[in-house]
Amino acid sequence: MNVLALYDIHGNVDALEAVLAAAPTPDLVLVGGDALPGPFARATLDRLAELPTRWIRGNGERETAEALDGPEPAADDLAAVTAKRNAGELGAALVRPLGELPLTTEIDGVLYCHATPRDDAEILTRISPEERYAEALSGVTASIVVAGHTHQQHDRTVGGVRFLNAGSVGLPYEGDGAARWLWVADGVPELRATPYDAAATGERMKAIWPDVMSIDAALVAPVPALEITKLFEQRARPAT
Repeated sequence: MNVLALYDIHGNVDALEAVLAAAPTPDLVLVGGDALPGPFARATLDRLAELPTRWIRGNGERETAEALDGPEPAADDLAAVTAKRNAGELGAALVRPLGELPLTTEIDGVLYCHATPRDDAEILTRISPEERYAEALSGVTASIVVAGHTHQQHDRTVGGVRFLNAGSVGLPYEGDGAARWLWVADGVPELRATPYDAAATGERMKAIWPDVMSIDAALVAPVPALEITKLFEQRARPAT
């Protein structure tokens, strides 16, 4: 089976369209979590609904679903603010099922998760120590694990398990704005990138979306990838 794995779209429908135009025609589109929150979430969900998809849950879907019944967030908590905004815009009928998606799925021997197989928000980066990888992957029987969450592609093998981060379609922290994705042909993964006018898209997103810092860092004035990697590594926490 040919699988197009799309992670961390975050409502960037322009990037999604660029990837779909560049990618071969898949048998299945694996939506790896964090399709939302984002500025053009409804358009993103509508576009994905036209495709043969299988979804897993990211922390974005979980947090947006939790925001349906949650209190108004503090103004400086942008993750909560954006989740609450999409929850209100999209409504419970669309959002609640997204929060109930499975944490993992397996296709052709490849195990797909959002962050790690045990947690949708655990951080593993390009520079995380092997010990943390080994702990996060403990009990995994698949030889290949695909994740996202950090918005950076990487490919590590620890203890016989190959761990690939598919990168982010919509907010890639790679220093160049290009959308990242993964093509998996009969269980064999290949990391790919698609350039598009990310700066123009970023400006369009900033006009309606409060998380300006993330959009600038990913799309408009991309921050060097290693700076982001080090920042995420400082924030890494064990699963709860």
